[in-house]
Amino acid sequence: MDWFHPLYLRDAKNNKSDFVEQISYPQMEELVNLYKPDVIWSDGDWDKTDGYWKSKEFLAWLYNDSPIKDKIVVNDRWGKGITGKHGGFLTYSDHYDPGHIVERKWENCMTLDKKAWGYRRDMKASDVCTVHELITQLIRTISCNGNLLLNYGPDKYGTIDPIFVERLTEFGKFIKFYEEAIFETKPWIHQNDSTLIW
Repeated sequence: MDWFHPLYLRDAKNNKSDFVEQISYPQMEELVNLYKPDVIWSDGDWDKTDGYWKSKEFLAWLYNDSPIKDKIVVNDRWGKGITGKHGGFLTYSDHYDPGHIVERKWENCMTLDKKAWGYRRDMKASDVCTVHELITQLIRTISCNGNLLLNYGPDKYGTIDPIFVERLTEFGKFIKFYEEAIFETKPWIHQNDSTLIW
C-alpha cells in the first residue's frame, strides 16, 4: 500500500475513492489471481471505513468467486470501526494483550523496533525489544490462544540491522528449545495465577 500515492492523497481531500477503484482493488484481485495466497492480512482500519476500501465487495468476491475461495483466511482490519468483528482471526490493535483466553483465534502484531514499523536510520539499541521482552510477549500471547506476528523493517537494500539479527537469533533459540510448548498447543483453563508467573 502506497500511503503517499497521489490518488490516495487526492481521495482524502475530495472524499472520493478513486485510489481504491483504480489501484488497490484491482491490485488485490491481481495478487489473488496470480499468487493464490493462503492468508490476506489487511491493514486499512486505522484510516478509512470499509466503504472506502470496498471491503464488503472484495470479501464477497474473495469468498464466492475467487480461485482461493475455499482456503483463504483473512484478518479483521478491513475498515475503521469493524476491527474485532469479522475475519478468520482477529488482530484488534497493535501490541494487543488481552490478559485472558480469547475464544476466537487472534494475533498480537508488534515490532522489534518499539517506535516504528519501518526502518529507521536513527534507531538506538534501547529502542529494540530485548529477548526477555520478546519471550514475555510470546508467552502472554500463546497462553491466551493467540499468535505472535513480529515485524522488523529492513533498510532500502533489504538488509536487516545486525541488532535485529542478534535478537531474532536468540529468540529463535528459545523457540526451538521450547517448541513443543509453543506450536500446535491450546490454552489451558488456568493461566495468569499471578502477575509474574504465566
